[in-house]
Amino acid sequence: MKTKAFILSVAAALVALSHPTAEACTGITLKAKDGAHIVARTIEWGGSDLNSQYVVVPRGYTQQSYAPDGGKGMTFTAQYGYVGLAVEQQEFVAEGINEQGLSAGLFYFPGYGKYEDFDPAQREASIADLQLVPWILGTCRTVDEVKAAIAQVHVVAIDPRASTVHWRFTEPSGRQIVLEIIGGKTVFYENTLGVLTNSPDFRWQLTNLNNYVNLYPGTAPVQELGAVTLASFGAGSGFLGIPGDVTPPSRFVRAAFYQATTPQAATAAQTVAQCFHILNNFDIPVGIETKRGETAADIPSATQWTSATDMANRMIYYRTMHDSSIRCIDLKAIDFARVKYRAVPLDASKETPYTMIKIK
Repeated sequence: MKTKAFILSVAAALVALSHPTAEACTGITLKAKDGAHIVARTIEWGGSDLNSQYVVVPRGYTQQSYAPDGGKGMTFTAQYGYVGLAVEQQEFVAEGINEQGLSAGLFYFPGYGKYEDFDPAQREASIADLQLVPWILGTCRTVDEVKAAIAQVHVVAIDPRASTVHWRFTEPSGRQIVLEIIGGKTVFYENTLGVLTNSPDFRWQLTNLNNYVNLYPGTAPVQELGAVTLASFGAGSGFLGIPGDVTPPSRFVRAAFYQATTPQAATAAQTVAQCFHILNNFDIPVGIETKRGETAADIPSATQWTSATDMANRMIYYRTMHDSSIRCIDLKAIDFARVKYRAVPLDASKETPYTMIKIK
């Protein structure tokens, strides 16, 4: 187990991540005509490079949860192998998929979530919020199993000053739930829409969509305003009034309408490409979250990586702020009974690669 000093350093990093620059994650869900469901998302942090890694976790791998007092939390062993994308350190998996096809991910949820207080007498059943995803991926196959598992544990914060999170869990059938912990109580929502961002709570975000009942795909018709004819400047004016800022409610609205109006692709691979194209609209440039006069972080983007998960075919795709080429890990090609645990940086280099075109 790590020393208490190390735990405190981890907690300090988490408190830094609770700054508003960390609170932007956008998730969508699409279904291909071949029946595959794809979940995709972005993760943002404008304060510094998260030094993200992908982790490959074999069956039988045992981990120890952190606890806020520097001692041990629950110990958990993976029944199923999985691949995850981790932030800050390899234990903190923010998005992943297991060999059974269950997808799990966390999204920042500041100001609205409240976990139960840590009770040292229950430490063997207490798990840190940023370690819930790896525990679930190693334990569960379905959404119902996720619900049953959550009922057996106490989710706690490593440091109460850090932001809370909420979670998205999706099984290969396409059934998706959102978990929020509010006032120390777990709340599950069936997410038939398939969109998730950050605060406020998921129920509020759904209600807020009613403010945009006037939006529709296509171009607004010509109108006569007295003697003046009003006509659209270009295509897409049916979406005039859709919010364009990067706050969580505005991103939720945009994601919902972009997702709902995209044509259904034939295959899972084509749908993955669609997800990345939609999420291009949610890339957040460095600087807009920085006060005038302050120096922005020396990173190319506040959107540090974007992922898409094909649960039917057991594949997870990602691209990063350093390299926009899409990379893929195929879980079917991994023998989770024999593979060794590993954590590998998402990028081999932090210099953006360019392909030169030679003209003769």
